[in-house]
Amino acid sequence: MLRHIFKRVPRTEVRISAFNFSSASPAPQTEPDIHCTKILINNEWQKSVSGKTFPTVNPATGSVIAHVEEGGVEDVNKAVQAARHAFQFGSPWRRLDASERGRLLNRLADLIERDRNYLASLETLDNGKPFLDSYHVDLDLVLKVFRYYAGFADKISGKTLTVDGNYFSYTRHEPVGVCGQIIPWNFPLLMQAWKLAPALAAGNTVVLKPAEQTPLSALYVGQLIREAGFPPGVVNIVPGYGPSAGGSIAKHMEVDKLAFTGSTEVGKIVMKEAAESNLKRITLELGGKSPNIIFQDADMDNAIQSSHLGLFFNQGQCCCAGSRIFVEEKIYDQFVEKSAEIAKKRILGNPFDPKTQQGPQIDGEQMNKILDLIESGKSEGAKMLCGGGRHGDQGYFVSPTVFADVKDDMRIANEEIFGPVMQIIKFKTVEELLERANKTMYGLAASLFTKDIDKAMYFSNGLRAGTVWINCYDVFSAQAPFGGFKMSGIGRELGEYGLQAYSEIKTVTMKVPQKNS
Repeated sequence: MLRHIFKRVPRTEVRISAFNFSSASPAPQTEPDIHCTKILINNEWQKSVSGKTFPTVNPATGSVIAHVEEGGVEDVNKAVQAARHAFQFGSPWRRLDASERGRLLNRLADLIERDRNYLASLETLDNGKPFLDSYHVDLDLVLKVFRYYAGFADKISGKTLTVDGNYFSYTRHEPVGVCGQIIPWNFPLLMQAWKLAPALAAGNTVVLKPAEQTPLSALYVGQLIREAGFPPGVVNIVPGYGPSAGGSIAKHMEVDKLAFTGSTEVGKIVMKEAAESNLKRITLELGGKSPNIIFQDADMDNAIQSSHLGLFFNQGQCCCAGSRIFVEEKIYDQFVEKSAEIAKKRILGNPFDPKTQQGPQIDGEQMNKILDLIESGKSEGAKMLCGGGRHGDQGYFVSPTVFADVKDDMRIANEEIFGPVMQIIKFKTVEELLERANKTMYGLAASLFTKDIDKAMYFSNGLRAGTVWINCYDVFSAQAPFGGFKMSGIGRELGEYGLQAYSEIKTVTMKVPQKNS
């Protein structure tokens, strides 16, 4: 998740000047103590009912960090029962003033900020992303999201309605109930904040499943939730595998709402399970194959650097990565040449090293999927300018790869790679462009680079995507909603819009007695 300060400056300069990543930066805990590996139910740490555990692995080395309790159907049932009890009308959580909910969220944000160095270290160890990205980028937005929704807690309100007849009518925005939340491995802390904060601000209770690849930071936040003073049962965290723990949440008859972030393929499964159980409310933030359009009148330095970061940030493991880069013919060769030069200089290595710009992919399965798609690009005739293989012999590193002469029908131009592979596509006329850019099952994000305001407005209106960035990429804020069109998802997260999925609207109408004449 990048900020506007990434524009026009190389990554190495950004790390030093824009973020002050020098002596002022904290020293990471390269071997942080692992405090939380159990299941959190009713504010108590518990072992799994089955007695099973699973390993979580450091993707930079392939070594096991710790063994975590493996939640299953029975553990999910216990967690849902705790959340249901905490949500009962008249419970301490339901009686809590809305302003007090806001105070608890602010208290949680303060504790996260207190332990920011530890959390960033834990995230980097378990996920593999560079420590400076964990600390300065991810956790910065985590804190802003919790504090934003803390401020919203006592500002969720309905309306009085002017209705016909002698009636007084008004609406109430009430919490949905028990919310199941399934978060991905690419931004564990950030996606946890995106889901927890609005759900709690609106007064719901939660059963959350972190990704099995990256459970550690989510579990530690559970410890901070206890410390902040949230009542028992309000937040329950069940680590485990998708088909067992995740599927149990999606199918559970006592879960009222489901939020899922992950692949479109799995999104279809959880949506079906939600529908076939109790028709629970659902929000989905799924895959993408986002078009990034570079017009010949663009600021070239900004367009090249923004496109590089829009693709390679977080090892390319971003659902909204600008992975289909359309470049106007007149500037195509220049864009390709400079993009390849930057990619070749990208520094891979130990994610705790401040010089490192790119860490490993999350695991061997993901690495092999990326390498397979790279091979398809080569076999289908795309021109590979750099990268193309595994980097080193330890961990799950993939060399930054740039393809030119990519055609719209190639696999690399259609399938979500979710890795450090840039595809650059040529276009000749703007008349053809909008149709080509929209010709995908996805619609999560898009961007365009131009100095022509009329062109910018025309294309931003015509692109079928939930977010359109103009002359920038990956600019996120707590106030701006995010979500997809088409098969990129349902609903929105962040901003005031993010509260809608966590509220039910109730209409109350009362007969007004009339004085006898």
